[in-house]
Amino acid sequence: MVGMGGAAGCVFCEITEGKRSAHVVMDAPDALAFLDTRPLFKGHTLLIPRMHLETLTDLPADSLGAFFEHAQRLAAAMESVLGAAGSFVAMNNRISQSVPHLHVHVVPRNRKDGLRGFFWPRQKYDSDAEAAEYAARLSGAAAGRE
Repeated sequence: MVGMGGAAGCVFCEITEGKRSAHVVMDAPDALAFLDTRPLFKGHTLLIPRMHLETLTDLPADSLGAFFEHAQRLAAAMESVLGAAGSFVAMNNRISQSVPHLHVHVVPRNRKDGLRGFFWPRQKYDSDAEAAEYAARLSGAAAGRE
């Protein structure tokens, strides 16, 4: 689907416009979710609005419910498909926001997984094929096709 109101030079807008590849987990008319290229844990997903918005305060109030319903489905997918005990759902607004496009991190979590405070170890997928497999599993669950 073509991006809505992409900003020049925005990596996430390039993904929504198909100009940059990503392992897509959820493709909705108003939002897109894809695997983080530097995941805290395998399955770490970024949810973005298709429209270029920089922060949560820029998201129209009438879009909040639908946007966070997507986040809710992704969090459920972490547990049902990846066997995670729970999830971490978070966003930054400007400070520590590596890409200036609103995005929500949905990260699978397990007890004693090594995530402490804000010192977050990053992981890598063993291969592009492994990342694609994680994206496909999460996508099926988020769409209700477990």
